[in-house]
Amino acid sequence: MSSRTRRSRGTSSACSPTPASSRETRCSGWPGSPEGDGDARVRIFTPAGELPFAGHPTLGTAFVLGESRRIDDVRLETGKGMVPVRLERAGSRVVFGRMRQPIPTIEPYERDAELLGALGVERSELPVELYDNGVRHVYVALGSDEAVAAVRPDGRRLVELGDIGVNCFAGAGDRWKTRMFASSLGLSEDPATGSAAGPLALHLARHGRIEWGQEIEIRQGVEIGRPSKLYARVEGGADGVELVEVGGSGVIVARGRFELP
Repeated sequence: MSSRTRRSRGTSSACSPTPASSRETRCSGWPGSPEGDGDARVRIFTPAGELPFAGHPTLGTAFVLGESRRIDDVRLETGKGMVPVRLERAGSRVVFGRMRQPIPTIEPYERDAELLGALGVERSELPVELYDNGVRHVYVALGSDEAVAAVRPDGRRLVELGDIGVNCFAGAGDRWKTRMFASSLGLSEDPATGSAAGPLALHLARHGRIEWGQEIEIRQGVEIGRPSKLYARVEGGADGVELVEVGGSGVIVARGRFELP
């Protein structure tokens, strides 16, 4: 097992396709027979509806398939195309996975003043932009970890902004803290958001806060008692984005079988 796997195992917990985790995070992945050359087709649901892609249901599904089929490279068909996941093991047990995420579209977020008001913050240290990789995420940069921890959003006002995940973050170098609020998707606050981790790394690289290719550690979930860590990096440059990769660990906490008529 690599040193990177050791430092990250047992730290990430959100949206895996297991009954306990889906109950807590309100997000679940449903693997089915592939339609193309993938290992499985994945559909992802929240209480508000179906998503074409989300990070932790995808990663969790790969963990389950890796364990059951004894494979280390899993290809999952999602509503945003094929998502390859490379798994790492400790002995026979899968302990870490890295997924190559869909490259997001990027646009300025035009309702930034309303958003800042709903969050109760005065300004963002970087431009407020919207990234869409199947989930629409908006990013607000704050001045310190303490400022991120102090955010108390108005959930009603966030719902009025539509189907977006609102990410408040701060940090430097390879260590960043974030919180994600998505009231309109049925998540008041998420303990770990795989779909937001890749675009966060891209946002930081585009605005010169990290180097292209630099891996960052993303800490989340402390304020709701469910601390997590994810790892993300992006490759590319001013001419375009070549790769968005997010890694994390997970644990299978329950097993079951559905019998359908």
